[in-house]
Amino acid sequence: MEGSIEEYHDLVQWLREHSSCHDDQVVLTNAEKMFQLAEWAITTSRVNSIWPFTFGLACCAIEMMATAAARFDLDRFGAGVFRATPRQSDLMIVSGTVTYKMAGCIERLWHQMPEPKWAIAMGACATNAGPYNAHGYHVVKGVDLIIPVNIYTPGCPPRPESLIGSLLELQKQIRTGKDRVYRAAWEKDRTKAAARMRAETSAAAEGYAESIRAAGSAPAFTASANESVEQSR
Repeated sequence: MEGSIEEYHDLVQWLREHSSCHDDQVVLTNAEKMFQLAEWAITTSRVNSIWPFTFGLACCAIEMMATAAARFDLDRFGAGVFRATPRQSDLMIVSGTVTYKMAGCIERLWHQMPEPKWAIAMGACATNAGPYNAHGYHVVKGVDLIIPVNIYTPGCPPRPESLIGSLLELQKQIRTGKDRVYRAAWEKDRTKAAARMRAETSAAAEGYAESIRAAGSAPAFTASANESVEQSR
């Protein structure tokens, strides 16, 4: 279904080239409206029905569990249905330290997830190895070297508000089609694309988290956690 919606522009162009009477223009306009409406409906459904994968690696997974619990309630955003199998999931939240021993398992689970799919690097360790960046010979320097990442969530560990902010930013990407742009850029050159996406999405996610904390009077990150992330970059 995804392929047919993305290729409707080619179909419209073909109709224009092969139209032989003026009445075809009316049919063509109706066809364009129909495909645009179908694309909007499918995109809206995807935005509001994200199913995360029940997958945690280290201490960030505790914050991910808290985000899905009653206090923060991810069901408000349509993302509270955590699945226990990658074949029923479309969002992988990499929450924790990614070691080289685990890297192969992550890549295998990612390939088992159906398209379209997205990934969030939660915390400093998943983003760029965090405190293990300098001397952690066993830690991968960013999960984006293994799988394409849509959103980077700063913090060590990030609070639930930050993960909610990352989810809202991911929904914006899906709604505007930027997720496909990022995915194509990563496939072409994963090193450069990962560096650019890391800078763009982490700032946006932190902006959402600040607004959520201001509205709910939730405690902010500790200064040492933010400094450790900046230093590891």
